[in-house]
Amino acid sequence: MPARFHEDCPACPEPRPFARAGQVAARFACLLAVTVAILVAGKCGAAEESPAQSLRKLADGFVSPVVVVSLDAHRLLVVDQIGLVSLVAEDGAKRPEPFLDVQTRLTKLNNGFDERGLLGLALHPRFVENRKVYAYYSAPLRQSCPTNWDHTSHLSEFTASPDGGRVDIASEKLLLEIDEPYSNHNGGRIAFGPDGCLYIGMGDGGNGNDEGHDRSLVGNAQDLTTHLGKILRIDVDHPDAGRAYGIPKSNPLVGRAHARPEIFAWGIRNPWGMSFDQGGDHELFAADVGQNRYEEVNIIRLGGNYGWNQREGHHPFDRKNPGKLDDSEVATPSDRSGFLEPILEYKNLNAFPKDPGAMGISITGGHIYRGRALPHLQGRYVFGDWTRQWVQPDGRLLVATRPKEAATGEWTLDPLPVASHPESKLGAYVLALGQDMDGEIYVLTSQRAGLLDRTGAVWKLVPAK
Repeated sequence: MPARFHEDCPACPEPRPFARAGQVAARFACLLAVTVAILVAGKCGAAEESPAQSLRKLADGFVSPVVVVSLDAHRLLVVDQIGLVSLVAEDGAKRPEPFLDVQTRLTKLNNGFDERGLLGLALHPRFVENRKVYAYYSAPLRQSCPTNWDHTSHLSEFTASPDGGRVDIASEKLLLEIDEPYSNHNGGRIAFGPDGCLYIGMGDGGNGNDEGHDRSLVGNAQDLTTHLGKILRIDVDHPDAGRAYGIPKSNPLVGRAHARPEIFAWGIRNPWGMSFDQGGDHELFAADVGQNRYEEVNIIRLGGNYGWNQREGHHPFDRKNPGKLDDSEVATPSDRSGFLEPILEYKNLNAFPKDPGAMGISITGGHIYRGRALPHLQGRYVFGDWTRQWVQPDGRLLVATRPKEAATGEWTLDPLPVASHPESKLGAYVLALGQDMDGEIYVLTSQRAGLLDRTGAVWKLVPAK
């Protein structure tokens, strides 16, 4: 589908939920820059022979940076998985005092690889007025949970100081507790949608094949009685009686017996990257980490079933033979609603070590680019892969382009080269991507495959010199 440059550009003054007003004069400059970029590239979606983009280091000294959020037009919040949120100025200066510190409220983390920690952060759409901050983190196992389970995930609301510069930890209001049987597949990404509701990405609870959770024969992702393996949606502004939040009436399972009303979509394995498009139709994108064979990106729809653990990518999944690479059997969804197809998939190097289509071993979700600095990326999904082999920091950046006919075909996938790192070799684990209120994109990396040392850094995607 051709990019609607005027409608989607952050410089244009249309009244859309994520737009910044007062930039009318930049409209025609943006249109001209986009047109020139397309003429130079020759074809939208083609990888440039000479990279048009580069990575500029903004800040470092983190352990494991996993989220970037704009506090305002000049300051970013950087979430470190160990439980700290730092305030970083546009020049990269990091304030010594944390914006938020939940280290004492986390479950004990490993001194090494760990998928738990502070995993999500979102500011209320009216943060300037109400100073509400939302965080998702891994807390110790609550007493009501089976003792052989691992931890309890918390979704909490906090209140920032009157100047918005720091969070009062004593203001915590616990909204939701979700028990986790294992330490992995936590998801944890949270984001406010254009409807004002808060969306929560939940992993399937861990372990292989989405089984062995002591509660479901079909697996958590297809079990509608659990929050695990789902995308949830709640209303934080209008709590229901007996809850700290409200249930949107349009949630697909409201009123259905033996189903969680918070569920918005299901059939998810481990959503590591979830973001709303700041332009266009404000679609919700979620990257789902595969088990061993295929990595995928989905556009999340109301009531959608994305197939796990009966499918991985487009392919049927047999949990009795999870290593099977080819399977002609038809996968039938347990609830008979049908599966929604991913917009793209790529092969995992663990299963296809010699296949040129294998991009890495764990997808890192990203964002639809809506900035002005790199017009050739306008409307394209920029994301990455964690690394090409576990023991070596060898992450990649990727870019996907929407097909001209939106209803047909997958998005095209290309490596995203950067001039600052020749041959697309970043020499780092790609932990996450972030986006500021101007639609520009940040890449969060580390030199260590775990919570070790302070090698974490935040880079901004900028034009190549």
